[in-house]
Amino acid sequence: MRKQLALALLLLASTLSIQAQQQPSLAPADKTQASPRTTQVQERAKRLSDQMARDLRLNGYQSTRLRAINEDKVAKMAAIEQRYAGNNQLITQQCDVVCKERDKELQAVLSNDQYSNYYDSRSTYRKYDRDYASRTSNVNSNFVKSVQNPSPASSGATIAPARNPAPKQTR
Repeated sequence: MRKQLALALLLLASTLSIQAQQQPSLAPADKTQASPRTTQVQERAKRLSDQMARDLRLNGYQSTRLRAINEDKVAKMAAIEQRYAGNNQLITQQCDVVCKERDKELQAVLSNDQYSNYYDSRSTYRKYDRDYASRTSNVNSNFVKSVQNPSPASSGATIAPARNPAPKQTR
């Protein structure tokens, strides 16, 4: 018990000394930067929009409108997925409502042929988006788990006193 307490105090003292040695940043933090979560949602919407624009052969105006619509809808779906994590039935129900909103908005942007092609491919786009979201959430959840439950023994890391370098030999 005493060894653990001593080790904890040593670790705390070294952390404080490192922080004291670091020079304070003179520049204020940039609060205009997007959070990692926002960036992730934007990347998810961008990938879906790129796929849809290629498949549906959209012009520049349509692509721009599609991106705006998808950013809004993907952000809503991501919030639903986060709020109801673990309840797939509720997530599906809520996301279906959001997808119906997207359908109505896209109907005003796409030509009749494009909308017909989109409508026939909705399940494909939904699967594409869900697959991407699940891949990124698995990566994020593994990172969060590793931060919440670090396991230094499994990583090979050890805590030991610093060693002095061997003296250089002169000729």
